[in-house]
Amino acid sequence: MVFRMGTMNISLPDQLKSFVDEQVAGRGYGTSSEYIRELIRRDRDRLALRGLLLEGASSARTDPADADYFTSLREHVRGLPSR
Repeated sequence: MVFRMGTMNISLPDQLKSFVDEQVAGRGYGTSSEYIRELIRRDRDRLALRGLLLEGASSARTDPADADYFTSLREHVRGLPSR
C-alpha cells in the first residue's frame, strides 16, 4: 500500500523542539516527523476509543458481563455447546 504524503511545517518554541529531539534520539524514532506521526495516530485512536465508550455509555442497558458470560463466550469461540 502506498500512502501519499502531504507536507506540514510547524513552529515550536525551543523548549518543545528540544523535547522532540530528545524523544527522537532516545526512543528510536528516525526523524521528528516519525515521532509527530506517532503522536497524531495515538490521539486519533484515543478519540476513536472515546467515541466508542460514549456510544456504549449511552446505549441501552443489558445483562452484566459476569464470569458466566465470559465462560459461555469462550465455549462459543471454541465451538463447545453452551451451558
